[in-house]
Amino acid sequence: MATWYDHPQYFDMVFRDETDAEVAFFEQAFDKFADGKVKRLLEPGCGSGRLVVGMAAKGYDVTGLDLSKPMLKYLRDRMKRRKLPGTYVLGDMTEMNFDEPFDATFCTFNTFRHLLDEAAAEKHLRSVAANLRVGGIYILGFHLIPMDADPECTERWRASHGGTNVSVTLRVMDFDRKKRQELLRVSVKAVKRNGKVEKIRSEFPLRIYTPTQAKKLLAKVSDVLAIEGIYDFDYEIDEQREFDNDLTDAVFVLKRI
Repeated sequence: MATWYDHPQYFDMVFRDETDAEVAFFEQAFDKFADGKVKRLLEPGCGSGRLVVGMAAKGYDVTGLDLSKPMLKYLRDRMKRRKLPGTYVLGDMTEMNFDEPFDATFCTFNTFRHLLDEAAAEKHLRSVAANLRVGGIYILGFHLIPMDADPECTERWRASHGGTNVSVTLRVMDFDRKKRQELLRVSVKAVKRNGKVEKIRSEFPLRIYTPTQAKKLLAKVSDVLAIEGIYDFDYEIDEQREFDNDLTDAVFVLKRI
């Protein structure tokens, strides 16, 4: 059975509907929080690159970085088809080293949680800061887990594009608060226009954060990144959230100081 990350087209289809809202929020956040003009952008852990494409289509100079060769190839081919310029880097989001600083960086929808320990998470944040100009911003989004959260969770999505119908099931297979990890299984069934069926299954761990644990982590890097705004996945620029135990779908706007 094939794996999720070897089939970027399905990954892209599932989250495509979120793109317009995120792109609009990014631009609003640039205007509200960044010092000076924002032109050069970086997405660490860009995956299939739906946000790279979305921001490049708006005229930004965008660099996407990822560890997956299939994801980067899919992104490169898609940008080429749309005749959009971009830069694609095979690399680790904890060890980034670019010649010029970026004006803004973004990493949303739990990519950050693939960093499985505190050291890697802090290293990533400091690597972002080192590649971000003073006054630039980092938009970081990931789910937080309340202390009373039900560890048994299943989510399902459906998506269609170009005659292909995709159904996705995301299930929590294991949940360990002590180790601060949950194991997720993603099952994908794709039915193509010609009737061919493709099934994909992947399992991967993600790091768990409560609001308190996220607050402690961000405090560790407060010498280089300051919290300027807190939002949720509704992406309403005029509706900030409190950093409290009710915050679950968190989007942090961090400024390089």
